[in-house]
Amino acid sequence: MQSTRLSGARPIVAMLVLFALSWAAQAQAIETTAKQAILVDATTGAVLFSKDADAPMPPSSMSKMMTVYMLFDRLKNGSLSLDDTFTVSENAWRKGGAKSGGSTMFLVPGKKVRVEDLLRGIIVQSGNDACIVVAEGLASSEEAFSEEMTARGRELGLKNSVFKNSTGWPVPEHLTTARDLATLALRTIKDFPGLYHYYKETEFTYNGIRQTNRNPLLYGDMNVDGLKTGHTQDAGYGLTASATKGDRRLILVANGMASKKERRSEPERLLGWGLREFNNYKLFSAGEVVTKADVWLGKEAEVTLIVEKQMLITLSRQARRKMKVAVQFNTPIAAPITKGQRVAKLVVTAPEFDPIEVPLLASSSVERLGLLGRLGTALKAILWGESG
Repeated sequence: MQSTRLSGARPIVAMLVLFALSWAAQAQAIETTAKQAILVDATTGAVLFSKDADAPMPPSSMSKMMTVYMLFDRLKNGSLSLDDTFTVSENAWRKGGAKSGGSTMFLVPGKKVRVEDLLRGIIVQSGNDACIVVAEGLASSEEAFSEEMTARGRELGLKNSVFKNSTGWPVPEHLTTARDLATLALRTIKDFPGLYHYYKETEFTYNGIRQTNRNPLLYGDMNVDGLKTGHTQDAGYGLTASATKGDRRLILVANGMASKKERRSEPERLLGWGLREFNNYKLFSAGEVVTKADVWLGKEAEVTLIVEKQMLITLSRQARRKMKVAVQFNTPIAAPITKGQRVAKLVVTAPEFDPIEVPLLASSSVERLGLLGRLGTALKAILWGESG
């Protein structure tokens, strides 16, 4: 440990290298034919890959995830139940029914429909009519519901999303980003663990008509359990998907692909790459001791430094071999010190990754020496260069 002990009030920064594992190779890169894409680790929030992830784009039916989120929200807070019913309006039937030319649940105007059926109609069948019925049931109109969607989206962290309808039907101002959709997917999974299973359903029959889920990855062996496809002429083919492997979960948004075939192959390839090339590494458990630091003018000569929360990071397997972990703090640390006080920071660096900084806390309080003790310590520092 490199440190300089001073008797005055001009401490310098000391650095303790805990790990210095090196390997020459750098993190692997990957390309995609999607126009916009982002791949995120759901546990750590690490972005493994991005391409124009903040560029405004038409979300098409992927914006139905926001409609579903609004519905899930009501179900979770108890203001709505799966057995409640909404009535199919003439407007919902005309704009989203069988004659509309879009995805439909084949609802009948004037009929009451259970919320759970509408939920499956949106998620599995991508029914525009089901979305409009839900919007009208939860708000005074689809327009009012769209304003609520935008406002709620802002609260969730969807910084660049504006919803003009509940369906994703093409409207110039109806825009989002790949990053926002990934955020929405993550919030859906974390906020509604008891309802998220609907996204994994592969088929649903309503009104005697059986329809299958358009998410192509649900039928493979990659353990994908959601979420939503989308397609319009302007937006191209899109998919928001989530895959798990062991205790890891990745979220992918890919949009602007040229065909259904590409919508299957590109997301599958990107998810496979992310699960194969990256891993989550636990550096420290919550409350674990990292190191000790000298204390200046304290009743204790040292203070133990700990991390408050578990430190889990996502790195490529290659970058992991060149990861460096260091502790930075002003030495010696001046007393008094309060338990839980931030007195240092842990810095993690690896090739092609932004540095990660985590505060280190004092594990216990250290009182300041009395006047005689401080004078004695200062005298030692002047005569023999000692601190304590």
